[in-house]
Amino acid sequence: MSSLNSLFNRSTFGTKCKTCLNLVISRIKLLRNRRELQLINMRKEMVQYLQTGQESIARIRVEHIIREQNILAAYEIVELFCEFVLARVPIVEVQKECPLELREAIASIIFASGRCSDLPELMHLRNLFTTKYGKEFVAAAMELRPDSGVNRTIIEKLSVKAPSGESKLKVLKAIAQEYNVEWDSSNTEAEFNKKYEDLLDGSGSSVHQVQPPIENSPVASASRDKPPALKPPARDVEKHQVLESPSSPAGGSIAYVASKTIVATQEHHSPAEERSCTNPSSSDVLEKARAAIAAATRASAAARAAAELAKVKITSQ
Repeated sequence: MSSLNSLFNRSTFGTKCKTCLNLVISRIKLLRNRRELQLINMRKEMVQYLQTGQESIARIRVEHIIREQNILAAYEIVELFCEFVLARVPIVEVQKECPLELREAIASIIFASGRCSDLPELMHLRNLFTTKYGKEFVAAAMELRPDSGVNRTIIEKLSVKAPSGESKLKVLKAIAQEYNVEWDSSNTEAEFNKKYEDLLDGSGSSVHQVQPPIENSPVASASRDKPPALKPPARDVEKHQVLESPSSPAGGSIAYVASKTIVATQEHHSPAEERSCTNPSSSDVLEKARAAIAAATRASAAARAAAELAKVKITSQ
């Protein structure tokens, strides 16, 4: 029973594989004819750009031409590999492992299946080969592992990397020569050879840092020699005020004596103190502090004397 199942599975794999391979070959022929016509039209447009001096547009459109040429070359390689595998399907059915002579062809077909969206039959072939040889074999071809065996030419043709300036210049010269266009390629060569700086590394940034002033400059020396502005110290004079009591008849005299004492202490300034205000220094500040303390002491003594006088007047009455 198991032998019958194996024979049935082999026949099923062989039939599906042949059908998919034939469909791929037929579709590639149709796509090749259509893409060749499209490529001819693109080359004619390129001639018009070169004749009218629109080299900036030509330098961009030439990448599309190179892309179409690479796809056509890849289709041709895939078609050859499909024909090669189609002729050896009976060998693939019998052997469990992939034959060495078919390894490059099958691996290249698997690799192209994920990059040729115009050929959906390649996806069916990849599923068949996954069932036949396992997921590791297919993953090695898709990920381009060292032992995958994918054809190097088809890897280059299906690469998404942008073409180099040398290859673009070569295609432009070939088009100009094919259609006998007199075109000076010096500007285009200079543009392709120009090396653009990487704007992400920060080397070409235009951020200017503020430089500190030079020590020997006159501005720096003037700012260094200028003394800092000093504020004159505030006079902290202790003011002892005697609050007037409404029930005390002598409250008015006490307040009068205290206010006269405070005014006298505030207006008492020596000539040395006035000179020290114009030219402040550490010694002047100390002298002012001592004078303020003495004035506060005199004010407190006057307040006590006024209080004693008030008591005497109250007792005498």
